[in-house]
Amino acid sequence: MSAVTGAPSPQRAAVALAGTGGMIRLILRRDRFLMPAWVLVLSLIPVNFVSATEKIYPTAADRVGYANTSGTNPTFLALYGPLFDKSLGGIIAQRSGFIPVVLGLIAILTVVRHTRAEEEAGRRELLGATVMGRGAGLAAALAVTSAAGLVIAALLTAGMTAQGLPFAGSLAFGLELGLAVCVFAAVAGIAAQLTEGAGSARGLSIAVLGAAFAVRLTADIGGAGNGLSWLGWLSPLGWVQRLRPYAGERWWVLLLIVVLTGLLIAVAGILSARRDVGAGVLPPRLGPADGPSRLSGPFGLGWRLQSRPLYGWLAGFAALGLIYGSVAGSVEDLVGDNPDLEKIFTRLGGQTAIVDAYFASVMGMLGLAAAAYAVSATLRLRTEEAALRAEPLLATPTGRLRWAASHLVFTLLGSAAVLAVGGAAAGLARGLDGGDLGRDVPRVLGAALAQLPAVWLVAAITLAIYGLVPRFTAAGWAVVAAAAIITLFGTTLDLAQGVLDLSPFTHVPKVPGNAFTVTPIIWLLAVTAALTVTGLTALRRRDLALG
Repeated sequence: MSAVTGAPSPQRAAVALAGTGGMIRLILRRDRFLMPAWVLVLSLIPVNFVSATEKIYPTAADRVGYANTSGTNPTFLALYGPLFDKSLGGIIAQRSGFIPVVLGLIAILTVVRHTRAEEEAGRRELLGATVMGRGAGLAAALAVTSAAGLVIAALLTAGMTAQGLPFAGSLAFGLELGLAVCVFAAVAGIAAQLTEGAGSARGLSIAVLGAAFAVRLTADIGGAGNGLSWLGWLSPLGWVQRLRPYAGERWWVLLLIVVLTGLLIAVAGILSARRDVGAGVLPPRLGPADGPSRLSGPFGLGWRLQSRPLYGWLAGFAALGLIYGSVAGSVEDLVGDNPDLEKIFTRLGGQTAIVDAYFASVMGMLGLAAAAYAVSATLRLRTEEAALRAEPLLATPTGRLRWAASHLVFTLLGSAAVLAVGGAAAGLARGLDGGDLGRDVPRVLGAALAQLPAVWLVAAITLAIYGLVPRFTAAGWAVVAAAAIITLFGTTLDLAQGVLDLSPFTHVPKVPGNAFTVTPIIWLLAVTAALTVTGLTALRRRDLALG
């Protein structure tokens, strides 16, 4: 029996975590630009909301008016969550309700990048040859990512308090955002142990994040009286919001979040200790000895690599579309129950106007999610190249452009498919509820597909980065994050129109409810084509595995 095997449990743990400090320094060095950027940006956005909100709602009466109109708007409830208090702090806490989702996504990408992606690239095995325990990489990734979340909490607490808001509410607000990072970092830690590839780990983690958002959305979309608000307690995103910043803070909810995070981290550690390096707990399903002819060639291989993630995205969009469509009826009920909203939307066109505005908004959210899928599909090129699987394929008569096309077809058609499924599901649910399928399905489906040029432009930017500077291809995720921040928070932050125009989703026609304009679509497609040509030309000329 070896000394390590026969050692007491604390000693075994110490051996498993040996070298964690060095791994932490390595992660901090690799992310020395990216991590401070997202920590500062997502800490400062809510702080900047204070002055912007004070300008729009300077008096208590104005804030009560917001609470009675926009604060109970189903679109806002779906995107941001419930409004617990009519004070300035309560409004800002609600309007920041989507930031935990963004932070959860960033936490997932960070942890998977420094755990499963390292194993897939073979670097984890090289580091393991040094004085480093097998649990050091996971522990370091979780420690750094969670610490970043706590830094966000501290910065946000200080910033909101400096704006004159109560310290207790500011602390709860900071913890709402910071703990979302910790929870989904732990989720990604488990996914990295279960799966064999970084793409699968990201997909599984994002699926959990999407499910948590869908549950939270279902709980909050109709307000406190929808009968489903209890579902918020089934989602970590619902938990962090139910800390109720500036609205009589519920400090005991912290215990639930901390316990959940601790349990997830413990599970990740146990799984890490019981699996082989480079393998996942869940064994890959073996395929048949002989593949069908449709899998031959680069496009058949592309289908084999891209189809399963696509199925998952399709299922997620279908579920989200059904949720969005099924709750559209509550928008009409809201107008009838709220005299202020009824007056506003009577001038705009009655209940039809608010339902159209609702679908235009939520289809924009589907567009952002589709952009995330498009970036993921495009990044498969970099994954195959970095893992040295592209070179044997390119040693055959298959050329680089044909190989790239075998993956980019999923970027183009796959993003169209997920948007079509999400829009059709939303239109179907709305049509069944309202009794007018022939009208609702094509209108909502068209609103979803209108997002496609913006989605393709985000993918084209990622492709151009991949072709020109492949080591920075992951910046495609930063493009998605920037587009989401500008689209979701740009108006609230009172950003200049020039900044708002940087997001391609700003130029998408806001349908249904508004005229469909072709000119911005043409411009978006033209820029997409130019960037695609740039990326493919650079890929054709540069060395493989560069950077």
